[in-house]
Amino acid sequence: MSGNGKNGKKRKGLAEASPHYHGHRERLRTRFRDAGSEAVTDYELLELLLFRALPRRDVKPLAKALLAKFGSFAEVIAAPPTRLAEVKGLGDSAITEFKLVFAAASRLARGQVTKRPMLSSWSTVLDYCRTAMAFADKEQFRVLFLDKRNQLIADEVQQVGTVDHTPVYPREVVKRALELSATAIILVHNHPSGDPTPSRADIQMTQAIVEVAHSLGISVHDHIIVGKEGHASFKGLKLI
Repeated sequence: MSGNGKNGKKRKGLAEASPHYHGHRERLRTRFRDAGSEAVTDYELLELLLFRALPRRDVKPLAKALLAKFGSFAEVIAAPPTRLAEVKGLGDSAITEFKLVFAAASRLARGQVTKRPMLSSWSTVLDYCRTAMAFADKEQFRVLFLDKRNQLIADEVQQVGTVDHTPVYPREVVKRALELSATAIILVHNHPSGDPTPSRADIQMTQAIVEVAHSLGISVHDHIIVGKEGHASFKGLKLI
């Protein structure tokens, strides 16, 4: 009898809570539909994603906890699953929702740079690089391989390193360019610290790649470093 009473109270509590959550969720969804993403805050956008994974919980505290830990909507979505799992109350379903959004954003950004001359849509290239790498917790070194019309042949992560170092082998980069019949490349890597300022090692590595590539008729258009605080262009800084 007592057990049934407890279960009954529990069911009653959920039944009473559901209309409140339902009303809040519908109002938030309606505002998003009618006024667009600019009408909702970062934590409300996270709430909208969490609604599907956690249908019977007030997810506002969880959304705010995620922002407090990671800093922004973009950083939450891009965070590694292992770090997301550290947040109390965030399970596999919610993490999967976040990773789906991140994958969709990356695909959309990649679609904008595919089949277009890279050098004529530079802001789109920068947006793609930031989406793909700016919030990663480890350094990644990737290369965009271009054909003679400066259209993308391939986008490949060459190396993944630690929080502040990635080993890069200039001859391997150029060898891969030759394999793909690329006539030009754009180098990209991220700084997990957030500050995109090139280090001495970054400059030396870039110069080594430029020298090897030039000797084989391959142009290095730029080396872009992305971070949470922005980006740095070696060409813009006159480092190449």
